[in-house]
Amino acid sequence: MEELDGEPTVTLIPGMNSKKKQMCFDWGPGEMLVCETSFNKKEKSETAPNCPFIYIIRKDVDVYSQILRKLFNESHGIFVGLQRIEEELTGKSRKAQLVRVSKNYRSVIRACMEEMHQFAIAAKDPASGRQFSSQVSILSAMELIWNLCEILFIEVAPAGPLLLHLLDWVRLHVCEVDSLSADVLGSENPSKHESFWNLVTVLVLQGRLDEARQMLSKEADASPTSAGMCRILGDLMRTMPILSPGNTQTLTELELKWQHWREECERHLQDGTFASSPRLESLCKIMLGDEAALLEQKELLSNWYHFLVTRLLYSHPTVKPIDLHFYAQSSLDMFLGCESSPEPLDNILMAAFEFDIHQVIKECSFGSNMREFLLLEYASGLFAHHSLWQLGVDYFDYCPELGRVSLELHIERIPLNTEQKALKVLRICEQRQMTEQVRSICKILAMKAVRNNRLGSALSWSIRAKDAAFATLVSDRFLRDYCEQGCFSDLDLIDNLGPAMMLSDRLTFLGKYREFHRLYGEKRFGDAASLLLSLMTSQIAPRSFWMTLLTDALPLLEQKQVIFSAEQTYELMRCLEDLTSGKPERAEPDSQRLQDEDIETTKVEMLRLALARNLARAIIREGSLEGS
Repeated sequence: MEELDGEPTVTLIPGMNSKKKQMCFDWGPGEMLVCETSFNKKEKSETAPNCPFIYIIRKDVDVYSQILRKLFNESHGIFVGLQRIEEELTGKSRKAQLVRVSKNYRSVIRACMEEMHQFAIAAKDPASGRQFSSQVSILSAMELIWNLCEILFIEVAPAGPLLLHLLDWVRLHVCEVDSLSADVLGSENPSKHESFWNLVTVLVLQGRLDEARQMLSKEADASPTSAGMCRILGDLMRTMPILSPGNTQTLTELELKWQHWREECERHLQDGTFASSPRLESLCKIMLGDEAALLEQKELLSNWYHFLVTRLLYSHPTVKPIDLHFYAQSSLDMFLGCESSPEPLDNILMAAFEFDIHQVIKECSFGSNMREFLLLEYASGLFAHHSLWQLGVDYFDYCPELGRVSLELHIERIPLNTEQKALKVLRICEQRQMTEQVRSICKILAMKAVRNNRLGSALSWSIRAKDAAFATLVSDRFLRDYCEQGCFSDLDLIDNLGPAMMLSDRLTFLGKYREFHRLYGEKRFGDAASLLLSLMTSQIAPRSFWMTLLTDALPLLEQKQVIFSAEQTYELMRCLEDLTSGKPERAEPDSQRLQDEDIETTKVEMLRLALARNLARAIIREGSLEGS
């Protein structure tokens, strides 16, 4: 049986009194209604409940989003309209009508996505901004997949027009080029803009050769030395054969023209026409479909399907639908390399390129497979329980694709209301190398310990979390308590910090300062004096603590034997003078402040006297040693 963490917490609903009234509830598809009944719990019944409210507990809050409700309503209208004309659609008219309906669906999704994007930008609180951005990403992926399926399964575009549709698909979904173009063209001197060549390259990668030629003409005007090369490359762009809509030429004619054009590009490259301009030479290589040159532009391509379409444009412009999956798979492998593995979106797009509509639907609905989908759903349900969540961990472990991500998301939502439960969650995270979650849990426990004034526990958790800032904060609390009480708490922890003290300078100082006290207690005065001086001269000690360190030096200065050498004494004098000369002017003094200043003045005078005496003794002693 699972180990219980304790009784589940009771959630009180304002205005309801379950001791006097019976409660009723009713489950809906994604929500529950809760209210008081008109019946007394014991004998009498009343005509009306005291609480006039019905409380709605909802599970799927996305359904209640005002923006998404527009999507639901408008897509419903398209759906109903399609059902009504379905029986009338036949032949070519059927295909054209289905394409129109599909575009209508996508138009609604894009409008919703744009509105959601504006809300994400305008969101005042970060959580809302993240939620809107997440929904934008989901809608964007939906529209990307839908558009591709429209091309492959509804348009059923043949070789030639297929590439034109894919180019439009890429241009629609890789749209950063438009804002980049606006920035460059809006500048005073576009050809000198830092992103000018990035813009030209992206235009070529997307097959927008007319726009690329216009940009090259600006470079030719601004740089006479490259004008000839720009003109030649511009002519190559202008003469590139492309099967445009309404063009009557056959695929064979297109392939012959394209082959002649390609040979001309190769001739210019081999003759070194662009040798003096690496950027223009790179563009020529891209237009030849050079895979190495294309992969050099990974950052501008941004994803593997953009790489695929550019590769087809300049190497296989008459690609047949049946061959798409071959080029898609090889493009995915080349683009990702060994650095990363395909994401769920990549798998969906690949299934579409393989013309496997059932796999597309399956990937969109359940991820990789039905088994994993069901396990994820079951494990998520277990995590909603206050103790059964522990069983859910194992189910997530056996979901190879989305299990890890799902576990991380669910672990972060577990309330750490007891230290026992926190340690249990922490152990699970450490066993699975979930570093970020381990750090987060340790930091939460450290903060709780600080609030409860358990500094030793707080320091231990902050070290475990490798949180330098929090370790510094806790170390300061230790030092402040020492100044107030004259002793350290949790000596075992501080004495055994080991390499962990290097986490922050303040923690290092705390460990070393404690070591100074230990050396002093063992009467190893020479070692204690050297350590004390090094803490000050290395600047590792906080300046606010210097007076405490100098005061700690007083007993060593008053020892019968000389502990500090003349050189060390001079260093201590310098530190004292730095400290006293750097004091800021204070506001109008009160009685308490005057008293504190008198105490500090007395300390300074005692230190100066002790340092002067020790300096004289050290000089005499060192002189005697030299004379002998």
